[in-house]
Amino acid sequence: MPTYQYEALDSAQACAVCASGFECVRRLSDPPLTHCPTCGAVIRKCIVAPAIGRSISSLDTRAKAAGFTKLKKLGKGEYEKQY
Repeated sequence: MPTYQYEALDSAQACAVCASGFECVRRLSDPPLTHCPTCGAVIRKCIVAPAIGRSISSLDTRAKAAGFTKLKKLGKGEYEKQY
């Protein structure tokens, strides 16, 4: 299920939870929240970048542990083994 981020429209009427923003796990078929579940203030759904993938260093480490070899191109037709 996806995670959605919500924030209060009016921070003066909001509680500490929705004033700073909060995340909520909901089904795709569920309608978006319109009010804070804690204080009842009007909230809106925010658009945020998804956190996907892994760092390159962790992929290199995992590839090395699995027995793969990384080659670096030196020149035309010449390669050097890095690990």
